[in-house]
Amino acid sequence: MAYLLQQLANAVPLAALYAALAFGYAVAFGVTKRPDITYGALFAFSGQMLLLFTDFGYNRLWLVLPAALALGAVASVVYAVGAGVWIGRSVMLPLVRQSSNTVIVAALGVTILLMETARLASDTRSLWLSPFLNGHVVFWRSAGFEVVLTEMQLINTALMGAFVAIGAVILKRTSWGRVWRAVTDDPKAAELCGVSAVNVFLVAYAAAVLMATLCGILSTAYYGTMDFGAGLMFGLKVLMVAAVGGYSDPLKSAGGAAGLGLAETLWTAYGPFLWRDLVVFSLLVLLLVLSRRERVIP
Repeated sequence: MAYLLQQLANAVPLAALYAALAFGYAVAFGVTKRPDITYGALFAFSGQMLLLFTDFGYNRLWLVLPAALALGAVASVVYAVGAGVWIGRSVMLPLVRQSSNTVIVAALGVTILLMETARLASDTRSLWLSPFLNGHVVFWRSAGFEVVLTEMQLINTALMGAFVAIGAVILKRTSWGRVWRAVTDDPKAAELCGVSAVNVFLVAYAAAVLMATLCGILSTAYYGTMDFGAGLMFGLKVLMVAAVGGYSDPLKSAGGAAGLGLAETLWTAYGPFLWRDLVVFSLLVLLLVLSRRERVIP
């Protein structure tokens, strides 16, 4: 029983991460209507920029660790959000009304560019952060077994949950949220009502990129590193994870992604670890096939 409770506790931070990433992806997908793996690539890129500039501040500028982390976080936001806004304006916006295949090819090219940029900037070195905020918070004790989470896990969970909550309030309660829903439903009709679909597209894409960037910073701070090849893996994974709850509603997408995080953690705890990714991706493909709806054109 205690082991199960610990695994459920371990699932909470992962579920919060998947929920935040899926929410941001659904916001961008609402205006692009195209699969875009650059979202996951920007998530990984932000973590790699955090590592690069934290290492620079700590080893070259001789800053204390908190100051070096602050430098890395600021630089990560500037580089990742800047790259994301440029991608949205210069790559995705011109292609979004074209064939979906062009968006997929362009997204793959951008993903490779981001991965190689981070690799070359780091001189192909795997950088690691010094552990911090690793103190244990005990939730339950039984016969010498403790159910615990680290301070960093709790901070990450709280912040990512807050990101989703703030995003949901903006979409549901503000005028921009109503405009976003109008553009996602029918951009041409929205423009006839005086709404700039292009501006909504750019703001939505930038907001999604900001969500991916913040999640990348928090995840890298917890795990301590971000692999150079993680961009492609996370790009594919986020694309499919967000589909669990459907792309039409970011909050439902976040809920479905959180459920997948729980399932993935339980499989890691009770199933063979080597089969985890195969089982998860197979389940995602099955869900996508079963939930696919064809529109009949008379």
